[in-house]
Amino acid sequence: MTLSAAPTDSRALPGVALFATGGTIAGSSASKTDTTDYLPGAIGIADLLAAVPELAGVARISGEQVANVASSDVDQAILLRLARALHEKLADPAIAGAVVTHGTDMLAESAFFIELTVRSPKPVVFVGAMRPATAISADGPMNLLNAVTLAASPAAAGRGTLIALNDRIGSAFYTQKTNSTALDTFRADEQGALGLFLSGQPRFYYEPAAPLGRPFFDIAGIEALPLVPILYAHQDMGPALIDAAIAGGARGLVIAGSGNGTLPEPVKQRVAQLDGEGFVVVRASRAANGFVTPKKEGIAAGIYSASKARWLLALALATGATREQIRQYFSA
Repeated sequence: MTLSAAPTDSRALPGVALFATGGTIAGSSASKTDTTDYLPGAIGIADLLAAVPELAGVARISGEQVANVASSDVDQAILLRLARALHEKLADPAIAGAVVTHGTDMLAESAFFIELTVRSPKPVVFVGAMRPATAISADGPMNLLNAVTLAASPAAAGRGTLIALNDRIGSAFYTQKTNSTALDTFRADEQGALGLFLSGQPRFYYEPAAPLGRPFFDIAGIEALPLVPILYAHQDMGPALIDAAIAGGARGLVIAGSGNGTLPEPVKQRVAQLDGEGFVVVRASRAANGFVTPKKEGIAAGIYSASKARWLLALALATGATREQIRQYFSA
């Protein structure tokens, strides 16, 4: 489904492509005070736009309902379709940028996926909400207005995929959801925000710059990605979960270890065996921040969280990367 929302005198406004996937920003509840037990993805793209009439003065918006689900149900099929749609739209000279509405629980993962698979000087802005559309003081409408304003702004060009919530602008490469319910949940503790919104206008702290080591994967011929589960390391952990994942069809693994990606000794031994067999295991960390450094077993995740390491490994495997190339992706 596609639609267009623009007043008749908007020809001078920049064009923004809006892709809706559902989530809390499109959520609905019978109670205006219910901000936790609601139905995500209940409101369509037309109603999202209608709730923010100020958008008509910001951009000419063309919209597509890619999905209407909770972010936990945004799978690789949706993301591959979204990446291709973004690539096509951003090639249109009439489009200044794109906005993706998305549930917040897995917004950072999806935005990172797009960061790795869509390369354009034009911005892609992910936006969501922590309160459903039916809540008192819902944050979605302002977040959406800010996101469209950001996507239409020349100042956002050359900055890659962005995340815009709660008046802050973050890089999809680094930003994570840090609180399960708070409005100010999206942060990059080590790298900081790229900018903020003042009275509805984006203000950046720095000139455009790309994250060091950011890879790009061409997904033009890819129909599906290999299975890469994440395992959570814990005391008394043995190799059984690793073997079960491989028996279930895993082509690679990410293990979120303690601290600096530390694994229990039986797990280390099994990972070392898999290293010799050519099976890739990436050691990430359960910690929210920090760098995972190389050790004898597995491949160190470096700066990447376990959830982001999963997409990076899956895309590397899907595009035929060697073990050494994969190691370089994570160490860059």
